[in-house]
Amino acid sequence: MPMSHESWPNMPDPVQQTLKKVLAQIRKPLDGQIDAVILYGSLAREEYIEGHSNINLLIILKSCSLKNLQHCCRLSERWKKDGVVAPLVLTNQEFSQSFQLFPIEYFEMKENHVLLDGRDPFLNLHVDEHLLAQHSQRELSGNLLRVRQRFIEGHGRVEAIPALLSLSLTALLPALRGVCRALGHPSNDTSLNFLKNLPQVLQLNEPVFLEVLEMKQGSRTPGKLSLPDLFIRYVQGLELVISRVGQELESV
Repeated sequence: MPMSHESWPNMPDPVQQTLKKVLAQIRKPLDGQIDAVILYGSLAREEYIEGHSNINLLIILKSCSLKNLQHCCRLSERWKKDGVVAPLVLTNQEFSQSFQLFPIEYFEMKENHVLLDGRDPFLNLHVDEHLLAQHSQRELSGNLLRVRQRFIEGHGRVEAIPALLSLSLTALLPALRGVCRALGHPSNDTSLNFLKNLPQVLQLNEPVFLEVLEMKQGSRTPGKLSLPDLFIRYVQGLELVISRVGQELESV
């Protein structure tokens, strides 16, 4: 059964009103085609920042026919002004089969999601710890390569560093959570608390990832002169994480 709005996470009233409106608009053209509507992302993790965060939806349909996708196109266009990004649309069969291909993304959704309509597809979804560890380790290394590449693409401009590091951290967090889960460490907490505990879990020297999160959330404003140092420490921290994770997984 879908959860009532009283059971939703603690969220601003305007966002609850948006979700109720969105659900009503989904049900009307897609009546009989909906298996589940899932809320995931920052709002489901109770980390939503009004005016900055997006609202993310997973819609599972009986059929991803052209007609149904066209309905989703029209609905998505209406939702833009409310911060609802284009939904992820799958069939139930695709959902079940693709978990092995995207274990990090599905693990994130399984840990933090809200059922808005239909049946919860995550209830019987098993997380393969070994597969999760492999994919997480690969994503960590890929993140490091992308950070370096984007720094070069941006010609090393200091003013580009905040956006570069914020984007990197957004992609990095799910991989870090996946690694911690695979190693048997707690991972289902707010990003703030998770990163506060990360240095102890992975034996890191400094909380540079926490600094970048605080910068991203607006609670920390590093000066222009300190940004190159922040970038260097972030890259070094990422290199150290990759090394630590490799050592930990070899010993498991």
